[in-house]
Amino acid sequence: MTAVLGARPDQEKPRVKKPGRWSAPPRPVWEEEPSRAGQAGKGLALGLACLAILFPLWIVIVTSLQTKKTIDEAGGLVVIPKGITFVAYQELLGGGQVQRAALVSVGVTVVGTLFSMAVSVLCAYGLSRSGSLGHRWILMTLLATMFFGAGLIPTYLLVQALGLTDTYLALILPSAVSVFNILVLRAFFMNISQELVDSARIDGAGEWRILFRIVMPLSRAVIAVISLFYAVGYWSAWFNASIYLTDQDMMPLQNVMIQLVQKQERPVGLSAQINTGQLSPLAIQMAVMVLALLPVAVLSPFVQKHFKKGMLTGAVKG
Repeated sequence: MTAVLGARPDQEKPRVKKPGRWSAPPRPVWEEEPSRAGQAGKGLALGLACLAILFPLWIVIVTSLQTKKTIDEAGGLVVIPKGITFVAYQELLGGGQVQRAALVSVGVTVVGTLFSMAVSVLCAYGLSRSGSLGHRWILMTLLATMFFGAGLIPTYLLVQALGLTDTYLALILPSAVSVFNILVLRAFFMNISQELVDSARIDGAGEWRILFRIVMPLSRAVIAVISLFYAVGYWSAWFNASIYLTDQDMMPLQNVMIQLVQKQERPVGLSAQINTGQLSPLAIQMAVMVLALLPVAVLSPFVQKHFKKGMLTGAVKG
C-alpha cells in the first residue's frame, strides 16, 4: 500500500501544532507576521489601557483600607498604603443604614432579575414561534417602544396611580423589561434547530416542556449574559429610588453612596465616630464604593466566557 501511494515507511506525516488555550489563533495566509515594533506597540497600548482602568480602582481600595492619620498625611486619596485596617468596613457592615441599604440592593437585584428573566424568556419564546397568535403585531409594538416613550411625568403618574410609590415594587416594575434583551433572546431561540422542536412535539411534548427541556438548556449562554445585564442594571440603579421613595430606610446602596459622596448626610451610627476622629469620611466613601463594585467584579468573570456566544450569535444571526 505504501508503494502504491508513493510514501516510504520511514517518512512520517508532519504534525500540526494545535493552538493552546492561551495561544493566539492561527493567522490567515494573507496576513503578514507582525513586526517586533508592532507587537511592542500593541503591548504598550494594552498596558496603558489596563493601567488607566486599574489605577483609579487601586486608589479607591487602598484609601478605604487606611487610617485617618494616613489619609490626612497623604492629603486625601492614598496611592501607597501604610498598613491595612478594616475599620471602615467593620463599621459599615456592623449595622445601620449602609448594611440595610446593601440588603435592600441584594433583594431588589435577586427578585428583579428573576422576574425580568421570566418575562423576557416567555415573551421571546412566544415571539420566536412564527405561528403564535399576534406575534407580528406584538413584535412591532415592542419595537416602537424602543424609539418612542411616554416620558418621565406620565411614568411617575402611572406608578403613583398604581400605588407603587414608597414600595420596593417601584424599584422593579418600571424598568423590569428591556426590549433589546427580548430581541436578543428571540434571535437566539429562532436559531435552535426546528427539527429538534418538531421531533419533541411528535413525542407528545407541549410548549412548556419544549421551553424548559430543550430551548433553555441550549440557550444557557445567552440566558447567562442577559441575566448579568439585568442584575447589573438593578444593582446600579438609583434614579427610580430617588423619585419613587421618600423613606430613607428603604433606599438602596447606590443612593446611600451618592449621599455619602455628595456629603449630604452621613449614615446613622457613623456621625459620632467621624466627628471624634476615629474614622475618616473619605475612607467611608471609598469603602461604600468598593461594596457597590464588588458584586459586579465577582460575577463578571464567570459570565465573560458566554459573551461571544450569547450576544454575537443572538444579535447577528437574528
